[in-house]
Amino acid sequence: MAKKTVLAIGIEPSLVDFSAFPGLTTELVTSYIKAQIEKLRAMGYEADSCLIDLGYTAEAVAAAALGAKHYDCVVIGAGLRKPRERLQLFERIINLIHLGATQTRICFNTTPADTAEAVQRWIEP
Repeated sequence: MAKKTVLAIGIEPSLVDFSAFPGLTTELVTSYIKAQIEKLRAMGYEADSCLIDLGYTAEAVAAAALGAKHYDCVVIGAGLRKPRERLQLFERIINLIHLGATQTRICFNTTPADTAEAVQRWIEP
């Protein structure tokens, strides 16, 4: 039986202004992302990360990742949903998923450290 596939879409940590996220840094978020992808793989998922910019190529990068293969679940990172200025980018990414991957479950993490838990709410490995 094939492994369930997961794509985690989030903002490239080096582009984030962490003043809105006390206690987080580029290095810490980068390490959380890598650790969560590895955790998903260890749990039996086939997991990929897609880090996007703040708008210039975000849609093209996300669309390319979504078109590369079928994903059973797409995780949208908390940094893409907050702060409010990212609402339109968040909407564009959600609509890309909705149009291009209609059978894919969508889930949301609350921090870069709970991605695996978000995935488990929707699909088993």
